Amino acid sequence: MNFIKRTISFIELGNRLKNLSPEAYDQIIEKAIYKNPWFTAENIKLALTGIINYLQEEKINSWLDHYDLKDNPKKNIGVVMAGNIPMVGIHDFICILLSGHKIMAKLSSQDEVLIPFIANELVKIEPKFKSQIDFVDQLKGIDAAIATGSDNTSRYFKYYFGKYPNIIRKNRTSIAILDGNESQENLRNLGRDIFSYFGLGCRNVSKLFLPRSILIEDIIPHFEDYKLIGDHNKYNNNYFYNKSILLVNQTEHFDSGFALFQENENLASPISMIYYEYYKDIEQLKNKLSLLDDKIQCKVSNMDTIPDKVVFGKAQMPEIWDYADNIDTMDFLLNL
Repeated sequence: MNFIKRTISFIELGNRLKNLSPEAYDQIIEKAIYKNPWFTAENIKLALTGIINYLQEEKINSWLDHYDLKDNPKKNIGVVMAGNIPMVGIHDFICILLSGHKIMAKLSSQDEVLIPFIANELVKIEPKFKSQIDFVDQLKGIDAAIATGSDNTSRYFKYYFGKYPNIIRKNRTSIAILDGNESQENLRNLGRDIFSYFGLGCRNVSKLFLPRSILIEDIIPHFEDYKLIGDHNKYNNNYFYNKSILLVNQTEHFDSGFALFQENENLASPISMIYYEYYKDIEQLKNKLSLLDDKIQCKVSNMDTIPDKVVFGKAQMPEIWDYADNIDTMDFLLNL
């Protein structure tokens, strides 16, 4: 199967997912939620929308035009997939199969339903993909590895996969940088960057950088559209737990009724909490953030002086050419 055939198959996959029957949609959502209560119907639909956006013909063609897609010898690519948000490993899945390799995926126990569903739909379109997709319990007989996990698991991954060409991803989070010129729509969209997927993704904003001209209590009301996440049992348990810790320790904070806002220099905040920090000078802030590049996935901002910024509301809607940790997965795969 040449790369043209592979590309056509993935474009058709996008169309197939876009036109899923309501019955098929509901069935797969029900199975996924049963395995992982964090995977709500709304969040699964959001993830599927992102995949459909990836697989638009003009976007795939524009992306692939940057590569020399000759048919190289097929390799076995072992992938350790995360499960923090629905189908978070789908980009690696797409890259590996489009590059002509075989994927040997160790699924997260939190996401054992959705990726196999996507794989099954792809095989229905092109049965030859069946021999190139294998879901395994252990990664043996691989030629290269891609592993996504935490800072702790990355040490294990480096030890286990160090003898292979590899991409190993660690903990990252995202930030928003405001300058006081944001519109009300910008701030409502910022709520989407913070609260989609309950804030569990590395592209979710967990830290706000604010100029002294903005008070955090003036920002919080713009997030009211997302208050219904407080009705989710697991999220609500985190909210009340973190709230009790703040109250017991008499830590100053703001409480929206469904989220907690604390002034804190750390980047990554617990579920239901958002950290914020005031800055005096944007150039000093940029210098500070440059030292933390390996911890930051996205910078959400309207400011022209912020390099590689993401506009408000789009942190969790990356394009297919947006690579995790800014590591070009396709280039890695094509040059094995």
